[in-house]
Amino acid sequence: MLLEADTLVYDNDRNTVTAVGGVQIDYDGNRLVAQRVAYDRNTRKLIATGAVEIVDRDGTKIYSDEIDVTDDFRDGFVNALRVETTDKTYFAAESAERRSGTVTTFNRGIYTACEPCEEKPDKPPIWRIKAQKIIWNGEAKTVRFERARFEMFGFPLAFLPAFEVADPTVKRKSGFLIPSYQGSSKLGYGVQVPYYLALSPTFDATFYPTYYSKQGFLGMAEWRQRFNNGAYDIRIAGIRQQSPEEFDPGTVDSREKFRGMIGTKGEFQINPRWSFGWDVLAQTDKNFSRTYSIDGFNQSVHRSQVYLTGLNDRNYFDLRAYRFEVQERLLDADPRSRSEKQPWVLPSFDYSYTPDEAIAGGELNIDVNAQSLYRRELDRSGWQGSGDSDALVRGTEGWNGRVTAEAEWKRSFIAPGGLMLTPLLAARGDAIGTSYSGLSEAAIADLAGTLGVEDDIRSAYFRSMATAGLEARWPILFSTTSSTHVLEPMGQIFARPDAAYQNRLGIPNEDAQSLVFDATSLFERDKFSGFDRIEGGTRANLGVRYSGAFQNGWGLHGLAGQSYHLAGDNPFASPDLVSAGAYSGLESDRSDYVAMVGLTTPVGLSFSAGGRFDEDSFEMRRTDLTAGYTTRPFSIVGRYSFIEAQAPEEAGDPPAYGFDSDRQEVQLSASARFFENWRVFGSGTYDLEKDVLVARSIGFAYDDECFAYSFTVSETENRDTNEVDRSFGFSISLRTIGDFGTASNSPFASSRL
Repeated sequence: MLLEADTLVYDNDRNTVTAVGGVQIDYDGNRLVAQRVAYDRNTRKLIATGAVEIVDRDGTKIYSDEIDVTDDFRDGFVNALRVETTDKTYFAAESAERRSGTVTTFNRGIYTACEPCEEKPDKPPIWRIKAQKIIWNGEAKTVRFERARFEMFGFPLAFLPAFEVADPTVKRKSGFLIPSYQGSSKLGYGVQVPYYLALSPTFDATFYPTYYSKQGFLGMAEWRQRFNNGAYDIRIAGIRQQSPEEFDPGTVDSREKFRGMIGTKGEFQINPRWSFGWDVLAQTDKNFSRTYSIDGFNQSVHRSQVYLTGLNDRNYFDLRAYRFEVQERLLDADPRSRSEKQPWVLPSFDYSYTPDEAIAGGELNIDVNAQSLYRRELDRSGWQGSGDSDALVRGTEGWNGRVTAEAEWKRSFIAPGGLMLTPLLAARGDAIGTSYSGLSEAAIADLAGTLGVEDDIRSAYFRSMATAGLEARWPILFSTTSSTHVLEPMGQIFARPDAAYQNRLGIPNEDAQSLVFDATSLFERDKFSGFDRIEGGTRANLGVRYSGAFQNGWGLHGLAGQSYHLAGDNPFASPDLVSAGAYSGLESDRSDYVAMVGLTTPVGLSFSAGGRFDEDSFEMRRTDLTAGYTTRPFSIVGRYSFIEAQAPEEAGDPPAYGFDSDRQEVQLSASARFFENWRVFGSGTYDLEKDVLVARSIGFAYDDECFAYSFTVSETENRDTNEVDRSFGFSISLRTIGDFGTASNSPFASSRL
């Protein structure tokens, strides 16, 4: 023990030692500071008075005017005390008693995790719990409140006879978690009371018993385990629906009584280069996890997959098997249903290799891609689900597979004057196998007849492509005293033969169905999005790029150009099972014009715009405008999007690639913070074509170091039926106590008048 004081008084008659004036005692990691300390050798007790402060070995601070404690700081009694723990939680009481060195009982105590106001220390905190007794068990790591009253801003809100929470220092402890309330017009109102079971430092379990007033008891449990190199979890849920008739008739939800799921996710780092993982969902029907909002598995489209990935410098390896699971209410017999039309991809393989050493003075890239997939049901429905005889064949029934290998070499030369020339050579080969059902073959033949081309259905296809290209860039620098500008004219030319089987239908298109031609893809060598489509013929791309840096951090950049088909068959005007390339802006010899521009500023303002314009009339075909302003107290982002209809204009044109009507939409979101801790936010989406505010929401929130609250109201409106769904939700978070929240959908829907 180390004792420091201004004066020491020894009383041998009473067998006491008294330290007076600036007393400080250090013993076994504990520290006591007071104006006066009297030590009774007979009882082995210290009585400290006058601005007493004790700091124990854990860092917890105790403040009082008088403390009676044993000489080993193990047990004691305190009047009018205040306790501050290391993680900024606070106890106060009229008196307290400590026994066995671990259990502290606060009489008429107060507990909060909110730091006292420096300007007004007597001001009530945002929240606090007052109790007749607060029992803090340092060994069991619990805090028990008896005859407790919960207060907000000094006003009582709830009374609880008794409850117990984990010690503020505990990160994992078994026990009940804060209940949550849920509800919807189909499920009824429900309450969930989770129970957390801490089994070991590396694995645990959580049970989520939930009762819905209309559908009954939902049982759910989650198991989690962590290792040195990764972690996995398993979630199981099930219910016996009491009232399936509450759901809309003719839906999956209304047809099922016993429903359940099992889902698991995992990811492991085998070594610094290799990782392995999975995300798998299995359920009794295709919509259970979405209907009951099973966390982690309630997406409208869930991808179940198993994968192995390797990455080393510029070399990449990826092997995975997966399936997209569409969670929808539609029955499988409904032609609009997408669930059974999703294929099993077993497997998908990607490999990319770039040697570290230069090859013939240039860079060599080798890419390999392979995929094998099986689909049980023909996906013949058009983008609008029309089911017409000439609908696009988005997916064939049966098996198909492909292996692609491609090599590309390029080298850059800088000519006098700054002209940069990059010659390019590329070669590619594909081996494709198919095992179509009779229904798929008939669908392909029907579509070929509609398009006026031949069908060429085989069990195997082999095709190759060679490319010779040249890219020229001439960056020109302009500088002033306050800005720097770079203007860079660019040009590319790629000479290729026509692609094999280009004007006949037969080769499946699974991974190149999405095609968006804009400024970002103008200078791509192959503008198709995947490997199933191959670009042939001779094509040139011309454009100009600009970037400018101005004084005080302002920046401006832009790109504009056009693509030209010079020789051979235009692949974007060639027939395809999904009409990829039609209405893309690339189907004519002169493409549409594409452009983009962006602005950045140091004051939080940003702007970007991109568009595609008709090559003859300069009429707008597609555009995206985004503007935003962000500062610490305020932010707002607006976006305008327009996409022209991608549908036939005249007889004999390809079937609709996308939507058969124009799409025009405005989105706006904003958030404002005021009074430091308060903020309000909102968002809206407006369909200009249908004159419908399809989504809107507004809410407000408060957050500080000990308390957070948010409340949100939102509505969504069907673009076609004008049916409105409303929902609201709120959440409360009390630091060290837990989270509480609720969300419910309105039990009614209204139509716009």
